[in-house]
Amino acid sequence: MSTAHRAPEQAPPHSADRASAGAASEPARSRNGRRVTGLLVLLAVLAVLAVLSIALGARAMSLGEVWAGLTDPASETYPVVTELRVPRTVLGLAAGAALGLAGALMQAMTRNPLADPGLLGVNTGAAAAVVTAAYFLGFSSFTQTIGFAFAGAAIATVATYLIAGAATATPARLALAGAAVTAAGYAYVSAIQLMDAASLETMRFWSVGSLVNAHTAPIVPVVTLIGFAGVVGILLARPLNALALGDATATGLGVDPRVLRVAGIAAITVLAGTATAVCGPIVFVGLIVPHVVRAFTGPDQNWVLPYSMLTGAAFLLLTDVIGRLVARPGEVQVGIVCAVVGGPFFIYLVSRRKVARL
Repeated sequence: MSTAHRAPEQAPPHSADRASAGAASEPARSRNGRRVTGLLVLLAVLAVLAVLSIALGARAMSLGEVWAGLTDPASETYPVVTELRVPRTVLGLAAGAALGLAGALMQAMTRNPLADPGLLGVNTGAAAAVVTAAYFLGFSSFTQTIGFAFAGAAIATVATYLIAGAATATPARLALAGAAVTAAGYAYVSAIQLMDAASLETMRFWSVGSLVNAHTAPIVPVVTLIGFAGVVGILLARPLNALALGDATATGLGVDPRVLRVAGIAAITVLAGTATAVCGPIVFVGLIVPHVVRAFTGPDQNWVLPYSMLTGAAFLLLTDVIGRLVARPGEVQVGIVCAVVGGPFFIYLVSRRKVARL
């Protein structure tokens, strides 16, 4: 008697595909969960740093004194807390966020991990405008030169973009044009400084990079400009992800690289130009922060850009607090502390075998 051979049972159609897709989605969900947790941790760190920035300085204050300075106009600490330290803290958060985001945008747009906002001539343009205002108009105060600094940063950026070929600008052309504008700008600044001692003094004070004049800065317009440009920059995340695949591929995906670069340069100009005009040129924030962020988030700009904003704000505020503590009752300007901290750290980053790539 023969026995019928039963065919082996087969899995339902597409079950293997669904199983593999489910397995692949689990790590993705895990990564996204880790990134969201990281954002929450960064927000908590920013809150702690903001409290420290208000409480610490030439005179240390308890939390009770800080609260009284915030809520009681009759308190002895009210002028120090409300009129000096709160504006300084807000400006540090805004400027750090602006520089961090501008650096991430610049590196993504040029596909150059060593790029920073200064590549577009932002710092040089602002410096040239400051010495021009001091030499030709006799302006020397912070409030008199801030508008000139922003205008100079914007003019230098536009000049860089036009020299690079405007609609045909490529990352290589932008870098070369930025180098040319920077060289010409610094030659002009050096010439003016040699001819006029007052311009040299104004430039010397402005070029250090500091938050000390926050109480006289137009905080509301500054935060508004940075906030608007920050929203525009964050909205560029998806097109920048497409651009990372190359101009031809980005075009095939419906992204116009020329329009994207114009929007990106405009956002970088407002972000870095505003921060530089108010605080002076603060180096390494826009260069280092995106590297640190990409080591945690990966190359996805949907995460790199918001992380760079928060990390830049935290880095600048932390260095400002350090500068106030190491030289009591005086202080070390935040631009100097950023250079001291950022220089060795950047050397460490680029010397590692594995560096977070774009």
